[in-house]
Amino acid sequence: MKILLVYPRCPDTFWSFRHALKFISKKAGSPPLGLLTVAALLPEAWEKRLVDMNVKDLNDEDIRWADYVFLGAMSVQQESARSVIRRCKCLGVKVVAGGPLFTARHDVFAGENVDHFVLGEAEITLPLFLKDLTAGCPKAVYTTEEWADIGTTPIPLWELINLKHYAMMNLQYSRGCPYDCEFCDITVLYGRRPRTKTKEQVIAELDSLYLQGWRGHIFLVDDNFIGNKIKVKREILPAIIQWMKVRGHPVTLSTEASLNLADDDQLLDMMAEARFNSVFVGIESPNEESLIECGKHNNRNRDMITCIRKIQGAGLEIQGGFIVGFDSDPVSIFDRLAGFIQESGIVTAMVGLLNAPRGTRLHERLLKEGRLFENFSGDNTDDTMNFEPKMNSDILLKGYQSVLRSIYAPRHYYARVKHFLRGYKSVSRSGFHLGFGQITAFFKSIVFLGVVGGERVHYWKLFFWSLYRRPRLFPLAITYAIYGFHFRKVFQHHLEGSEIC
Repeated sequence: MKILLVYPRCPDTFWSFRHALKFISKKAGSPPLGLLTVAALLPEAWEKRLVDMNVKDLNDEDIRWADYVFLGAMSVQQESARSVIRRCKCLGVKVVAGGPLFTARHDVFAGENVDHFVLGEAEITLPLFLKDLTAGCPKAVYTTEEWADIGTTPIPLWELINLKHYAMMNLQYSRGCPYDCEFCDITVLYGRRPRTKTKEQVIAELDSLYLQGWRGHIFLVDDNFIGNKIKVKREILPAIIQWMKVRGHPVTLSTEASLNLADDDQLLDMMAEARFNSVFVGIESPNEESLIECGKHNNRNRDMITCIRKIQGAGLEIQGGFIVGFDSDPVSIFDRLAGFIQESGIVTAMVGLLNAPRGTRLHERLLKEGRLFENFSGDNTDDTMNFEPKMNSDILLKGYQSVLRSIYAPRHYYARVKHFLRGYKSVSRSGFHLGFGQITAFFKSIVFLGVVGGERVHYWKLFFWSLYRRPRLFPLAITYAIYGFHFRKVFQHHLEGSEIC
């Protein structure tokens, strides 16, 4: 059997970092971990190829080669996924579809020439499909209400991709989140009880990337890395720390976690020792009533600015997620949110409009209230919402745009970078060493940001300030300057054609 695994193209979004990737000559941020894991679950004797459309074009020859095309996608990739399905139909090649997009919305794609839906977690549903396929009687839909034991999940087939095309690699330790925010579909897809891999699995995956020659950044894609704090502290972090020592600290790590990370000094110290240097945290809103509304209870009744600074001071940059459009949001939320972000020193601040993914408690509530639309794009930074908000839509959109205009204006953005760097304790205990990619990015930043860019005055102020005041963090300062360029490019078309200035 010949299997072509296809990962559709992602649009230009906040997290694509497409404009930043050009500085380091990379084609995509990270590889399609789900499809690489599915490939490892397929029979070893089968021929397998993978096309990541964010790295290379999908050619008709690629499709004709295959007996089946396995298509995996997220909601934000739905337009590209539809295009792949149409091409496969025209060329007479059958499509097997799975992943978050199809698990949540396979009924929408039922009439779009998908031959087989393998939904939910592949560790459970893929073997059922393969068994029926071997018997010559595969069904149209495979689904399950069970959760997989990811202690049996194999190491991804990294040999199907060229690691050099990517800015970072991925590793998954757990699935699921103990919290149940109203707007989040993580618990719908993966449950509320965090399921984890063993420390032996984690080390084996680190070793597999190391032996492939990877010496860069690895993102642990867990929905909440500290969902099971006890196991993380007793088993996983000690194993990673020991691996880092033995291997000579060849990589750096990042992940996603909840804000209560700030409550555990030992956990913070261990993550820094394990070479974690950043963590994505869903802050959502500085408005207490909005946190109550969406069920973000772990962020309530705490000084979030103090928590953020504590995490930053431990050596972990916080990449923050923020949302506007809650029913409880007052008109003053926009100025308040922009001020909160500036005060917190969160450089990478993703501010999006509230949306209601299928299966979430928010989706169910809005459906009952008759406020729901069906135009869910999967990208909450594209100026769209799939429901009628309580606040006047024009006021909400203009307020949202005002936040973006404020926090990513070079004057405010570069000031926030300096604010963060002043209090940041780097996990590195040595001076900076620039590789070829970093050197290339450095000189490109001088040209595009320091010479021809509209932010050149702010760029040079940060350049010399960091070089003399925080020299060990100089590469990080340049990295953030490049990130700012990407963020302004992404949000530019949302701001009614006006410049972010």
